[in-house]
Amino acid sequence: MREAVFLRQNEAKWRHYETAPPGSPDELAARFIELTDDLAYAQTFYPASPTTQYLNDLTGKLHQHLYKNKPEHTHRFGLFWRRELPLLVARHHHTLAWSLAIFVLCTLLGALSAAYDDSFVRVVLGDAYVNSTLENIAKGDPMAVYKGQSETPMFLFITANNINVALMTYALGATLGLGTVFALFRNGLMLGSFQYFFYQKGVLLPSLLTIWIHGTLEISAIILAGGAGLVMARGMLFPGTYSRAHAFRQSARDGLKLAIGLVPIFIVAGFLEGFVTRHTEMPMAASLAIIGTSAAFIGWYFVVYPYRLARQKNLTS
Repeated sequence: MREAVFLRQNEAKWRHYETAPPGSPDELAARFIELTDDLAYAQTFYPASPTTQYLNDLTGKLHQHLYKNKPEHTHRFGLFWRRELPLLVARHHHTLAWSLAIFVLCTLLGALSAAYDDSFVRVVLGDAYVNSTLENIAKGDPMAVYKGQSETPMFLFITANNINVALMTYALGATLGLGTVFALFRNGLMLGSFQYFFYQKGVLLPSLLTIWIHGTLEISAIILAGGAGLVMARGMLFPGTYSRAHAFRQSARDGLKLAIGLVPIFIVAGFLEGFVTRHTEMPMAASLAIIGTSAAFIGWYFVVYPYRLARQKNLTS
């Protein structure tokens, strides 16, 4: 991007930041983040320019104002969850929607494959799992697989595994997104064939009421991790007016923040799977309450709240 274009696109914003005091500490921190991004770009492409010097001075002033009181770690941590992560979700909502669409399509493909080929479920899930589940269905407890381990080891193993899967799904975005798409394809295929298997055996409702106690958070987080990988890939494939290297660094950083932001969700999902899902005798109302609460949280924090926050930010900037 030519310096004149860069200046024209951002000068009004910089003047506003320089003259108008921020309305809140959160707004001050958001301004500082935007200015550091602009400064990094200017230092890369216009290192000796007065524009770069101006941005350096302005960023320095905001830095002093932001960090003049020392409880910065607490504020920074809270800011990430209250503002930075939701704004990242809003900024990349189209890419995250693509991740959802790919996953849903692959889930339907998995169910369709299982419907037309009885052996498909065994290929995807393995003979041992299918045989064990068939035995549990015959015994009248189709979800007994969740009672096979003690609570704490199960919680720790599942949580660690899910976080590892999510970070790998994000990291595979570096393969121009092909690895991330494959991870979404694999997980969607497993979910679709898995649920169709229970439908075929006449125990779909018990499976839904049990599996989705933890699955609502877990599957949502896997889709969002796929979105984080696609965000990284998008920076490489579609750099826009930035250099490919700069766009990749920015998109990789955004994707990593999205992936890290999913860790608490995986912890809660792991806790539910380890300690709650095993109670297959749970009343339907309790299952629906947990599933509904989880779905409401995902919808609010990753859809409604980011939209409102981004709209508020646009109105005040």
